[in-house]
Amino acid sequence: MERESNAREGGRLVRVRAGTAVLEGNLALPASPLGVVLFAHGSGSSRYSPRNRAVARALREEGLGTLLIDLLTAGEEAVDNQTARLRFDIGLLAERLVGATDWLADESETHKLRIGYFGASTGAGAALVAAAERPNAVRAVVSRGGRPDLAGAALARVHAPTLLIVGGEDVPVIAMNREAMARIQAKKRLEIVPGATHLFEEPGTLEEVARLASDWFRAWLAPSGTAARREAAGGGAVLDEM
Repeated sequence: MERESNAREGGRLVRVRAGTAVLEGNLALPASPLGVVLFAHGSGSSRYSPRNRAVARALREEGLGTLLIDLLTAGEEAVDNQTARLRFDIGLLAERLVGATDWLADESETHKLRIGYFGASTGAGAALVAAAERPNAVRAVVSRGGRPDLAGAALARVHAPTLLIVGGEDVPVIAMNREAMARIQAKKRLEIVPGATHLFEEPGTLEEVARLASDWFRAWLAPSGTAARREAAGGGAVLDEM
């Protein structure tokens, strides 16, 4: 019952064909959405991730649509719970994201909207690979506590403006993000949230992630985003930028 209630809260249930798989997700669109953000969940997570659902709610309050989707089927998820293998299959996860992106581009409610990716943990690596595969469709990427290094050679082919958000106490992941950022040729920015650990469980830190993500997506997804882009590029504590 709790999962059904959560599904209703997060929008309508959709089924997306991605290759040979059919994936379930929740699509939620505010009135006159500025764009739509596709979520790529991290290790062992799903569309019911409380952290990603909190960020999605914040994005919708700022006028952005959201699609939270399970990148693994129920059968695959059962296998992954035993082996933890598929959650690190970046190629498979990226392929599923590409399928969901194509679905958004064809769906009547979303085909005119610009698409962004929000990736968490290993999902960030998959999001960047998928963004490189669909450069004309994906207009912005945000990573939360992500592993962009897992995108490998695809990093150099990413054209979408990319925001990397890392907790100030998540020292190993900060280093991984800096190394990956050096390989991204697109507009890019690294934001470090003081006092936050990997899961952003500390008071106020997830809210800061949502604020940063909302600003980035509004800047790059909104059709009239030129002025907003200048504001987004000039605000906040930018540690690295191109």
